Amino acid sequence: MEGQNKSITFDGREIRLTTGLYAPQASGSVMIECGDTSLLVTATKTAKKEASDFLPLICDYEEKLYAAGRIPGGFMRREGRPPERATLISRLIDRPMRPLFPTWMRDEIQIVASCLSLDERVPADVLAVTGASIATLLGEIPFYGPMAAVRVGLIGDDFILNPSYREIEKGDLDIVVAGSPDGIVMIEAGANQLSEQDTIEAIDFGYEAVTELIKSQEDLLKDLGIKKIKPSDPEEDTSLPSYLEKNCSKAIDLVLKKFDQSKEERDHELEKIKTETQSKIDALKDDNQVKVLTAENEKLIHSDFKKLTKKLMRSQIINDGKRVDGRDLDEVRKITASAGILPKRVHGSALFQRGLTQVLSTATLGTPSDAQEMDDLNPSTEKTYLHHYNFPPFSVGETRPMRTPGRREIGHGALAERAIIPVLPGKETFPYVLRVVSEVLSSNGSTSMGSVCGSTLSLLDAGVPLKAPVSGTAMGLIKEGKEVRILTDIQGIEDFLGDMDFKVAGTEKGITALQMDMKITGLPVSTISDAIKKARPARLHILEKMKEAIEKPQESLSPHAPRLLSFRIDPELIGTVIGPGGRTIKGITERTNTKIDIEDGGIVTIASHDGAAAEEAQKIIEGLTRKVHEGEIFSGLVTRIIPIGAFVEILPGKEGMVHISQLSEARVERVEDVVRQGDEVTVRVREIDSRGRINLTLRGVAQNGGMSYPEPTPTPVAPLN
Repeated sequence: MEGQNKSITFDGREIRLTTGLYAPQASGSVMIECGDTSLLVTATKTAKKEASDFLPLICDYEEKLYAAGRIPGGFMRREGRPPERATLISRLIDRPMRPLFPTWMRDEIQIVASCLSLDERVPADVLAVTGASIATLLGEIPFYGPMAAVRVGLIGDDFILNPSYREIEKGDLDIVVAGSPDGIVMIEAGANQLSEQDTIEAIDFGYEAVTELIKSQEDLLKDLGIKKIKPSDPEEDTSLPSYLEKNCSKAIDLVLKKFDQSKEERDHELEKIKTETQSKIDALKDDNQVKVLTAENEKLIHSDFKKLTKKLMRSQIINDGKRVDGRDLDEVRKITASAGILPKRVHGSALFQRGLTQVLSTATLGTPSDAQEMDDLNPSTEKTYLHHYNFPPFSVGETRPMRTPGRREIGHGALAERAIIPVLPGKETFPYVLRVVSEVLSSNGSTSMGSVCGSTLSLLDAGVPLKAPVSGTAMGLIKEGKEVRILTDIQGIEDFLGDMDFKVAGTEKGITALQMDMKITGLPVSTISDAIKKARPARLHILEKMKEAIEKPQESLSPHAPRLLSFRIDPELIGTVIGPGGRTIKGITERTNTKIDIEDGGIVTIASHDGAAAEEAQKIIEGLTRKVHEGEIFSGLVTRIIPIGAFVEILPGKEGMVHISQLSEARVERVEDVVRQGDEVTVRVREIDSRGRINLTLRGVAQNGGMSYPEPTPTPVAPLN
């Protein structure tokens, strides 16, 4: 077997491409490599199996744990359901690819990106996106490409291309920009309250790099002698669209201009027009006035009716500057918000509503052991903040089976999670693991941004000291020729029939998350810049409404939330606290009825519903880990008697021994002649031997008759990196 090897020099790195060797039965395939990261990306097209009014595109990102030299966990010891990050990368491939296929295409297309080797310096996701474009072009599938993606990070004041995992963690920006020759088609970003101007500059910086990769793909096709397929619209029977436009336009236009009607009323009126029209067409069909195949009649009418509705709605926005609900282009829907709506057994709760979009968010405070372990290829192995988004069928007035979360739910949850993470308190000041669940109770556009707002409110209600509140809004776009209109706070119909869904989340200070999806083949940076700038006043308006519900964290936690104490010990003394076989730490938890977690860096977190019990456990651990020095004097309790001496607990959990010869200035025949178990005595540390054992003495020490533990000097908790 022989393949062709090509390479692209990009940002000082070499991207290696192998074509014609792997997966020969796929329509197109490429092995794309950079550093030690290797991905096999395939694109396969098959003829459509049944009539459809959408493009049946499937994009899958497959992680193989052997790529990082690991064996999967669990009973089966093999890869199973894709982990959350793999699902998000599958969406990252799908979102920029989908708008670049012809709108008329109905063939089944599947893109599979398999990560076969992972280099921590070279994240695989952006390589997978670019590889999807190359595989599609090599397969000669109709496609408005090439398309490429890059990641932009911000370290200090400098933008960097395709940072490593470690650089992403340290930086203030993680943004993926994907683009085509026509402009930007997708943005996915998380940022540490970055200003709008800096964010725009990062997007511009990223798209410049994207154009280099697009040019490299065009050169690759030329070198391989592969001609890029230029999609051309097939000939279509225009009798049905013409009939609909002639007979339905006026009725649809009247419905769209009834600004005072509800979404339900508008949908009902449009459905009524479509049903009546279909009945008329069925009657005309035998006369051959409208050439429609009987089997596809209903689907074609639905598709063409939707196209006509889209055309009229867009015309109304372009020409009249009015939307279907009567709002101006930059107007936000009515907002209501409230916090603490559920009993305090739920640690924090809030209800956020914007127009007909309504989200119930709840916050739960957990202990460090509640962190989610991540069994995937990403070097980060656990999550301490989780956001789960649920979209039940009743939220859109539908019925369907309730299944496990789909890609959409996972993606929306991850976006809301990314928006909140930059404002969470540090582990050293608030060591809780946090879970927020957003239940979409009603949906009419921008539920993910409603989840961001609801998350902020519920976290504040739970007493989480956020650095700043976060709000979000979805921006839309209508583009007809050179005419462009940007819409603020889009609702469902504007999302479905518009050209862009651009979600912008952030604080008063700056942006924390972005997600942009297109339905056209690209937009210039200048248009995206306008959308980002117009999102800011909408975000600030929403923040003001949220502050009316709750402005700062609740001063006290729910009585049903665990109480946590967090402090640092010397990492070398972790074994002392745990004890042989875990007996010491188990004894402390049983004695105090607490839950104790110790991290490798020496951070100890104690959880309890009883604050006094948590303090007792802390006192015991600090006693175990406190260094004792010769000459120190302690008051302690005699815990054990043996023939050669007595053991005295000088600090919680820490004992020393008084040899029988050190019990008194005079000779002692029996230990019990001087002390008995349970006595309180004052002792001095005589020596600490080479094995760390503490030897005590009563000789020359005045007895005060009372037991008291000297307070240990607290060890300050250093900030965690």
